[in-house]
Amino acid sequence: MSTFNLERQIEYWKNLALSDITTAEILIEKRRFMHGLFFCHLTIEKALKSHYVRYNLKLAPKTHNLIYLVDNTDLTLDDSQMKFLGILLKYQLEGRYPENEIDSPDKEVSEDYLKKTKELLEWLIQKL
Repeated sequence: MSTFNLERQIEYWKNLALSDITTAEILIEKRRFMHGLFFCHLTIEKALKSHYVRYNLKLAPKTHNLIYLVDNTDLTLDDSQMKFLGILLKYQLEGRYPENEIDSPDKEVSEDYLKKTKELLEWLIQKL
């Protein structure tokens, strides 16, 4: 049985988040907006999991719920950040469950959400 390595777990999630934001950028640039926003969600999910590990000193849970992850850390997000998590959450759900289908956003909206994802990611990494 391997031992839990806190720093390795934090770096693992942080590095996956940094990789996923690059994928989101590529997808949105290629006009694959729904897929790009799905990766925006994954980016923030993984950044939040690094905080979960840091705060709880245990492995991150197998959840995609951004609100749950925030609620189980010492992070304090402002209202606009929390609202944005709710927006990202709907793109995560659409990718997995067809009954939650939403309209595909246009280029302008997708690029705005990508920008907000990058800003939130940067903020989350600074807080680690």
